[in-house]
Amino acid sequence: MSKSFRFIQSLSSVKDKIVKSSNATKLRELIFSTEISFIMEAHNGLSAKIVEEEGFKAVWASGLSISTSLGLRDRNEVSWTQVVDVLEYMADSINIPILVDGDTGHGDFNNVRRFVKKLGQRNIGGVCFEDKQFPKTNSFLGENQELASIPDFTGKIKAAIDTRENDDFCIVARTEALISALGMSEALKRAEAYHAAGADAILVHSKKSTADEISGFMREWDNRCPIVIVPTKYFNTPVSLFEDIGISTVIWTNHNLRSAITSMRETTRQIYRDKSIRVAEGNIASLAEVFSLVNMDEIDAAEKKYSA
Repeated sequence: MSKSFRFIQSLSSVKDKIVKSSNATKLRELIFSTEISFIMEAHNGLSAKIVEEEGFKAVWASGLSISTSLGLRDRNEVSWTQVVDVLEYMADSINIPILVDGDTGHGDFNNVRRFVKKLGQRNIGGVCFEDKQFPKTNSFLGENQELASIPDFTGKIKAAIDTRENDDFCIVARTEALISALGMSEALKRAEAYHAAGADAILVHSKKSTADEISGFMREWDNRCPIVIVPTKYFNTPVSLFEDIGISTVIWTNHNLRSAITSMRETTRQIYRDKSIRVAEGNIASLAEVFSLVNMDEIDAAEKKYSA
Protein backbone atom coordinates (compact mmCIF):
# COMPACT_ATOMS: atom_id res chain seq x y z
CA MET A 1 0.00 0.00 0.00
CA SER A 2 1.47 3.37 -1.04
CA LYS A 3 2.05 6.19 1.44
CA SER A 4 -0.26 8.48 -0.52
CA PHE A 5 -3.08 5.92 -0.40
CA ARG A 6 -2.61 5.45 3.35
CA PHE A 7 -2.70 9.24 3.78
CA ILE A 8 -5.97 9.47 1.84
CA GLN A 9 -7.43 6.67 3.95
CA SER A 10 -6.35 8.49 7.09
CA LEU A 11 -8.01 11.71 5.93
CA SER A 12 -11.18 9.79 5.12
CA SER A 13 -11.19 8.25 8.59
CA VAL A 14 -10.81 11.66 10.23
CA LYS A 15 -13.60 13.07 8.09
CA ASP A 16 -15.88 10.17 9.04
CA LYS A 17 -15.24 10.80 12.74
CA ILE A 18 -16.01 14.51 12.34
CA VAL A 19 -19.27 13.75 10.54
CA LYS A 20 -20.29 11.17 13.15
CA SER A 21 -19.75 13.62 15.98
CA SER A 22 -21.35 16.57 14.19
CA ASN A 23 -24.29 18.50 15.55
CA ALA A 24 -26.35 17.22 12.64
CA THR A 25 -25.81 13.66 13.86
CA LYS A 26 -26.64 14.60 17.43
CA LEU A 27 -29.89 16.28 16.37
CA ARG A 28 -30.88 13.39 14.11
CA GLU A 29 -30.36 10.91 16.95
CA LEU A 30 -32.54 13.08 19.19
CA ILE A 31 -35.41 13.41 16.72
CA PHE A 32 -35.32 9.74 15.74
CA SER A 33 -34.99 8.48 19.33
CA THR A 34 -37.57 5.99 20.57
CA GLU A 35 -38.12 8.32 23.54
CA ILE A 36 -39.81 11.72 23.35
CA SER A 37 -37.33 14.61 23.11
CA PHE A 38 -37.55 18.24 24.20
CA ILE A 39 -35.91 21.26 22.56
CA MET A 40 -35.75 24.67 24.23
CA GLU A 41 -35.79 28.09 22.61
CA ALA A 42 -32.84 30.46 22.59
CA HIS A 43 -32.18 33.63 20.65
CA ASN A 44 -28.54 34.57 21.33
CA GLY A 45 -25.32 33.10 22.71
CA LEU A 46 -26.26 33.78 26.32
CA SER A 47 -29.70 32.15 26.22
CA ALA A 48 -28.26 29.20 24.25
CA LYS A 49 -25.64 28.67 26.96
CA ILE A 50 -28.32 28.69 29.66
CA VAL A 51 -30.36 26.13 27.71
CA GLU A 52 -27.35 23.83 27.56
CA GLU A 53 -26.41 24.30 31.22
CA GLU A 54 -29.94 23.47 32.36
CA GLY A 55 -29.79 20.09 30.67
CA PHE A 56 -31.50 20.38 27.28
CA LYS A 57 -29.93 18.35 24.49
CA ALA A 58 -30.76 20.78 21.68
CA VAL A 59 -31.69 24.42 21.06
CA TRP A 60 -34.53 25.85 18.99
CA ALA A 61 -33.33 29.07 17.33
CA SER A 62 -36.70 30.79 17.17
CA GLY A 63 -37.44 33.23 14.36
CA LEU A 64 -39.88 35.11 16.59
CA SER A 65 -37.37 35.33 19.42
CA ILE A 66 -34.41 36.36 17.28
CA SER A 67 -36.50 39.02 15.52
CA THR A 68 -37.95 40.37 18.75
CA SER A 69 -34.58 40.42 20.50
CA LEU A 70 -33.38 42.69 17.68
CA GLY A 71 -36.44 44.92 18.06
CA LEU A 72 -38.02 43.72 14.82
CA ARG A 73 -41.22 41.93 13.84
CA ASP A 74 -41.56 38.23 13.04
CA ARG A 75 -42.18 39.00 9.38
CA ASN A 76 -38.81 38.32 7.78
CA GLU A 77 -37.67 41.82 8.74
CA VAL A 78 -34.44 40.15 9.85
CA SER A 79 -32.53 38.99 6.78
CA TRP A 80 -31.21 35.45 6.52
CA THR A 81 -27.65 36.76 6.74
CA GLN A 82 -28.48 38.50 10.03
CA VAL A 83 -30.01 35.27 11.31
CA VAL A 84 -26.82 33.40 10.39
CA ASP A 85 -24.77 36.00 12.28
CA VAL A 86 -26.82 35.36 15.44
CA LEU A 87 -26.57 31.60 14.94
CA GLU A 88 -22.80 31.80 14.74
CA TYR A 89 -22.63 33.32 18.23
CA MET A 90 -25.06 30.71 19.50
CA ALA A 91 -23.16 27.78 17.97
CA ASP A 92 -19.86 29.07 19.35
CA SER A 93 -21.33 29.21 22.86
CA ILE A 94 -22.56 25.63 23.16
CA ASN A 95 -21.79 21.98 22.46
CA ILE A 96 -25.34 20.87 21.68
CA PRO A 97 -27.07 21.05 18.29
CA ILE A 98 -29.31 23.84 17.06
CA LEU A 99 -32.52 23.35 15.10
CA VAL A 100 -33.11 26.61 13.25
CA ASP A 101 -36.49 28.16 12.59
CA GLY A 102 -35.99 28.80 8.87
CA ASP A 103 -39.38 30.46 8.33
CA THR A 104 -40.36 30.01 4.67
CA GLY A 105 -36.75 29.71 3.53
CA HIS A 106 -36.28 33.49 3.23
CA GLY A 107 -37.44 33.47 -0.38
CA ASP A 108 -37.48 30.89 -3.16
CA PHE A 109 -35.57 27.62 -3.61
CA ASN A 110 -32.33 29.51 -4.28
CA ASN A 111 -32.54 31.38 -0.99
CA VAL A 112 -33.11 28.00 0.67
CA ARG A 113 -29.95 26.65 -0.94
CA ARG A 114 -27.86 29.60 0.21
CA PHE A 115 -29.29 29.41 3.73
CA VAL A 116 -28.73 25.67 4.12
CA LYS A 117 -25.18 25.96 2.80
CA LYS A 118 -24.33 28.62 5.39
CA LEU A 119 -25.96 26.64 8.21
CA GLY A 120 -23.84 23.62 7.32
CA GLN A 121 -20.68 25.70 7.39
CA ARG A 122 -21.50 26.65 10.99
CA ASN A 123 -22.17 23.05 12.11
CA ILE A 124 -25.87 23.74 12.74
CA GLY A 125 -27.87 20.58 13.34
CA GLY A 126 -30.88 21.19 11.13
CA VAL A 127 -33.51 23.60 9.87
CA CYS A 128 -37.30 23.77 9.87
CA PHE A 129 -39.12 25.37 6.93
CA GLU A 130 -42.83 26.24 6.94
CA ASP A 131 -45.25 26.14 4.04
CA LYS A 132 -46.43 29.75 4.16
CA GLN A 133 -45.85 32.59 1.73
CA PHE A 134 -42.83 34.91 1.90
CA PRO A 135 -42.72 37.22 3.76
CA LYS A 136 -44.26 35.14 6.53
CA THR A 137 -46.48 36.37 9.34
CA ASN A 138 -46.40 34.79 12.78
CA SER A 139 -48.80 31.87 13.01
CA PHE A 140 -50.70 33.34 15.95
CA LEU A 141 -51.61 36.56 14.13
CA GLY A 142 -54.77 36.73 12.07
CA GLU A 143 -56.69 33.92 10.43
CA ASN A 144 -56.55 31.86 7.25
CA GLN A 145 -53.03 32.78 6.22
CA GLU A 146 -52.25 31.81 2.64
CA LEU A 147 -50.00 28.80 2.19
CA ALA A 148 -47.49 28.00 -0.51
CA SER A 149 -48.54 25.46 -3.11
CA ILE A 150 -47.44 21.90 -2.45
CA PRO A 151 -45.18 21.79 -5.56
CA ASP A 152 -43.52 25.07 -4.56
CA PHE A 153 -42.82 23.91 -1.02
CA THR A 154 -41.66 20.42 -1.98
CA GLY A 155 -39.25 22.13 -4.36
CA LYS A 156 -37.74 23.97 -1.40
CA ILE A 157 -37.42 20.70 0.54
CA LYS A 158 -35.64 19.06 -2.38
CA ALA A 159 -33.35 22.09 -2.78
CA ALA A 160 -32.42 21.87 0.90
CA ILE A 161 -31.70 18.14 0.65
CA ASP A 162 -29.58 18.57 -2.47
CA THR A 163 -27.59 21.36 -0.81
CA ARG A 164 -26.78 19.81 2.57
CA GLU A 165 -23.26 18.44 2.67
CA ASN A 166 -23.91 16.20 5.65
CA ASP A 167 -26.67 13.65 5.11
CA ASP A 168 -27.46 13.81 8.84
CA PHE A 169 -28.39 17.50 8.61
CA CYS A 170 -32.09 17.44 9.50
CA ILE A 171 -34.72 18.96 7.23
CA VAL A 172 -37.98 19.45 9.14
CA ALA A 173 -41.04 20.44 7.09
CA ARG A 174 -43.70 22.38 8.94
CA THR A 175 -47.27 22.44 7.75
CA GLU A 176 -49.56 25.31 8.71
CA ALA A 177 -52.68 23.69 7.26
CA LEU A 178 -54.39 23.36 10.66
CA ILE A 179 -53.36 26.89 11.66
CA SER A 180 -54.89 28.20 8.43
CA ALA A 181 -58.14 26.26 9.01
CA LEU A 182 -57.70 24.13 5.90
CA GLY A 183 -58.65 20.95 7.74
CA MET A 184 -57.17 17.60 8.65
CA SER A 185 -57.31 16.19 5.13
CA GLU A 186 -55.17 19.04 3.80
CA ALA A 187 -52.73 18.73 6.71
CA LEU A 188 -52.27 15.01 6.02
CA LYS A 189 -51.95 15.54 2.27
CA ARG A 190 -49.26 18.15 2.76
CA ALA A 191 -47.40 16.13 5.40
CA GLU A 192 -47.32 13.10 3.12
CA ALA A 193 -46.09 15.18 0.17
CA TYR A 194 -43.32 16.71 2.27
CA HIS A 195 -42.32 13.31 3.63
CA ALA A 196 -42.24 11.90 0.09
CA ALA A 197 -40.05 14.83 -0.99
CA GLY A 198 -37.47 13.73 1.58
CA ALA A 199 -38.19 15.72 4.75
CA ASP A 200 -36.73 13.94 7.77
CA ALA A 201 -39.56 14.99 10.09
CA ILE A 202 -42.84 16.87 9.96
CA LEU A 203 -43.81 19.69 12.32
CA VAL A 204 -47.59 19.83 12.69
CA HIS A 205 -48.71 23.18 14.02
CA SER A 206 -51.98 23.96 15.82
CA LYS A 207 -53.22 26.99 17.72
CA LYS A 208 -56.13 25.33 19.45
CA SER A 209 -56.19 25.41 23.26
CA THR A 210 -56.25 21.59 23.37
CA ALA A 211 -54.22 18.93 21.56
CA ASP A 212 -57.28 17.45 19.83
CA GLU A 213 -56.06 18.37 16.34
CA ILE A 214 -52.63 16.88 17.04
CA SER A 215 -54.15 13.67 18.39
CA GLY A 216 -56.39 13.42 15.35
CA PHE A 217 -53.45 13.88 13.03
CA MET A 218 -51.40 11.22 14.81
CA ARG A 219 -54.20 8.66 14.51
CA GLU A 220 -54.11 9.06 10.74
CA TRP A 221 -50.36 9.50 10.31
CA ASP A 222 -49.42 6.04 11.57
CA ASN A 223 -45.79 6.87 12.41
CA ARG A 224 -44.59 7.32 8.82
CA CYS A 225 -41.81 9.63 10.04
CA PRO A 226 -41.10 11.59 13.24
CA ILE A 227 -43.63 14.26 14.19
CA VAL A 228 -42.57 17.47 15.92
CA ILE A 229 -44.99 19.76 17.77
CA VAL A 230 -45.08 23.25 19.27
CA PRO A 231 -47.58 23.24 22.18
CA THR A 232 -47.52 27.00 22.77
CA LYS A 233 -51.31 27.31 22.83
CA TYR A 234 -52.23 23.89 24.25
CA PHE A 235 -49.80 24.25 27.14
CA ASN A 236 -52.10 22.53 29.66
CA THR A 237 -51.78 19.22 27.83
CA PRO A 238 -49.75 16.70 29.89
CA VAL A 239 -46.58 15.40 28.27
CA SER A 240 -47.85 11.87 28.90
CA LEU A 241 -50.45 12.41 26.15
CA PHE A 242 -47.73 13.38 23.68
CA GLU A 243 -45.87 10.20 24.60
CA ASP A 244 -49.01 8.08 24.23
CA ILE A 245 -49.82 9.33 20.73
CA GLY A 246 -46.24 8.91 19.50
CA ILE A 247 -44.86 12.45 19.28
CA SER A 248 -41.13 12.47 18.57
CA THR A 249 -40.10 15.94 19.66
CA VAL A 250 -41.62 18.83 21.60
CA ILE A 251 -40.30 22.35 21.05
CA TRP A 252 -40.75 25.01 23.75
CA THR A 253 -40.53 27.84 21.24
CA ASN A 254 -40.44 31.28 22.86
CA HIS A 255 -40.36 31.04 26.64
CA ASN A 256 -36.85 32.31 27.26
CA LEU A 257 -37.62 35.44 25.27
CA ARG A 258 -40.92 36.01 27.07
CA SER A 259 -39.43 35.42 30.51
CA ALA A 260 -36.58 37.81 29.68
CA ILE A 261 -39.10 40.52 28.76
CA THR A 262 -40.92 40.04 32.06
CA SER A 263 -37.74 40.07 34.14
CA MET A 264 -36.19 43.07 32.39
CA ARG A 265 -39.40 45.06 32.67
CA GLU A 266 -39.75 44.31 36.38
CA THR A 267 -36.13 45.23 37.11
CA THR A 268 -36.26 48.40 35.03
CA ARG A 269 -39.54 49.48 36.63
CA GLN A 270 -38.18 48.89 40.13
CA ILE A 271 -34.97 50.83 39.55
CA TYR A 272 -36.88 53.69 37.91
CA ARG A 273 -39.33 53.85 40.82
CA ASP A 274 -36.72 53.48 43.60
CA LYS A 275 -34.04 55.63 42.00
CA SER A 276 -31.78 52.96 43.49
CA ILE A 277 -30.48 49.49 42.66
CA ARG A 278 -30.53 48.34 46.31
CA VAL A 279 -33.69 46.19 46.07
CA ALA A 280 -33.11 45.10 42.48
CA GLU A 281 -29.64 43.81 43.33
CA GLY A 282 -31.10 40.98 45.40
CA ASN A 283 -33.35 39.79 42.56
CA ILE A 284 -30.93 39.51 39.66
CA ALA A 285 -28.01 37.31 38.63
CA SER A 286 -24.72 38.00 40.35
CA LEU A 287 -21.75 39.27 38.37
CA ALA A 288 -20.05 35.98 39.27
CA GLU A 289 -22.76 34.11 37.35
CA VAL A 290 -22.36 36.46 34.39
CA PHE A 291 -18.62 35.81 34.30
CA SER A 292 -19.20 32.06 34.65
CA LEU A 293 -21.59 31.96 31.69
CA VAL A 294 -18.96 33.48 29.40
CA ASN A 295 -16.18 31.33 30.87
CA MET A 296 -13.92 34.09 32.16
CA ASP A 297 -11.74 31.52 33.95
CA GLU A 298 -10.61 30.20 30.58
CA ILE A 299 -9.28 33.56 29.41
CA ASP A 300 -7.44 34.05 32.69
CA ALA A 301 -5.73 30.67 32.24
CA ALA A 302 -4.98 31.41 28.59
CA GLU A 303 -3.44 34.75 29.48
CA LYS A 304 -1.05 33.06 31.86
CA LYS A 305 -0.15 30.53 29.18
CA TYR A 306 0.33 32.86 26.23
CA SER A 307 1.31 36.25 27.66
CA ALA A 308 4.93 37.17 28.17
